[in-house]
Amino acid sequence: MAGRIARWGVGLGLGAVWWWAVVRLAVAPDAGVLEGAVAAGGWGLSLLPVHCVPKGRAEGALGEGRWVRAWRGGV
Repeated sequence: MAGRIARWGVGLGLGAVWWWAVVRLAVAPDAGVLEGAVAAGGWGLSLLPVHCVPKGRAEGALGEGRWVRAWRGGV
């Protein structure tokens, strides 16, 4: 239960920081690189789940442990 509360708290906190940066970019004449980086980073992360697919359903996904076997010399 504590882990769930912590995840929600972190999510809400980061969301609030992102909104602060976006609003500051829109209305403050002295907004700078920090606000732009936070806004762009949050926007980029919001696109990530759209392009992710569970490995079991991904077309052409590699099997578990393939890289470990290749690294050890067994293909």
